[in-house]
Amino acid sequence: CIGCKGCKSECPSNVDLTRLKAEFDYQYANQNGVAFQTRVIGSFARLMKLASKFPGVANYFVKSEFFSSIGKSVLGFAKDRSLPKISIVTLTNWYRKNYQPPQNPIKKVWLFADEFIEFNEAHIGIAAVELLQKLGYDVRVIDHPESGRSYFSKGLLKKAKAIARKNVSIFSPKVSEDELLIGIEPSAILSFRDEYPDIVGSDLTEKAKKLSKNAFLIDEFLASEIEKGNIKSDQFRSEPKTIHLHGHCHQKALSSLSDTKKILQFAGYKVLTIPSGCCGMAGSYGYLKQNFETSMKIGEMVLFPRVRSASKEDIIAANGTSCRHQIKDGVKVKALHPVEIMRKALF
Repeated sequence: CIGCKGCKSECPSNVDLTRLKAEFDYQYANQNGVAFQTRVIGSFARLMKLASKFPGVANYFVKSEFFSSIGKSVLGFAKDRSLPKISIVTLTNWYRKNYQPPQNPIKKVWLFADEFIEFNEAHIGIAAVELLQKLGYDVRVIDHPESGRSYFSKGLLKKAKAIARKNVSIFSPKVSEDELLIGIEPSAILSFRDEYPDIVGSDLTEKAKKLSKNAFLIDEFLASEIEKGNIKSDQFRSEPKTIHLHGHCHQKALSSLSDTKKILQFAGYKVLTIPSGCCGMAGSYGYLKQNFETSMKIGEMVLFPRVRSASKEDIIAANGTSCRHQIKDGVKVKALHPVEIMRKALF
């Protein structure tokens, strides 16, 4: 089990081995202690938050072959795996300084600023806010904890539970059928739908369940608004370009790629879905030196060859931060998040 959660939809019995693995890791750590590497990976968001205070310094160490090789050696990461860079400005700080709500908004939405978009790929979060704002939606970004995804993935369930409880407590009074919670990174926002209701504790279970019904991927939200007629095709430039779309495993397991394909086609693109399973990265799995070769072999099964065979004029799209990272390392191609493409296509 590499923790991709693909089995939840692909297995005929819908067995969630990722969740079983997390429980095993939790019980094992209770008996044997938590390894240093596990603690570091679990604390990903905290480390990124610290690094975001000094992004120039952090990125110097990330880009330096000497210093990054030392860091990867200490952490047990593969020497050929690149490390994530830090955004010069966090999404939340950009929002506070730059956001102007639209006049007479269609509706208000709450954006979950997950740890990946907040610290490593703020440009995608900015594109999402601008896209929604220009389409007529009032986007609200507030302070909240990380998603807890890295803690879930490493079996650090007590920490994951504490984070889930905080997020449910923050958003449940604000989010409703009229004011949805939307997110960009599938593995983060879908935690509200998947793990949160089962881990928060009995006193918050009902609130978590209600919140889970009003938490959506941004792709799902945009597709729904298109259906309602709130978004018009003439708001986008029609570009006769082809997009090769790779889907995140959590999205395929807990949602689908149909909404992503729909919104990109609505903006005028031809969309070809890459018939791939997991990209091979699966969060932290592809970083570890003992897994790197297998990670690349998984990518070579379908994803890498399809990206290589695409025309230079074609666009490669992937919803997941891990997927985009894997494509960059495996094929040296920059994959875009669908909201980046939609933002660029706006008049």
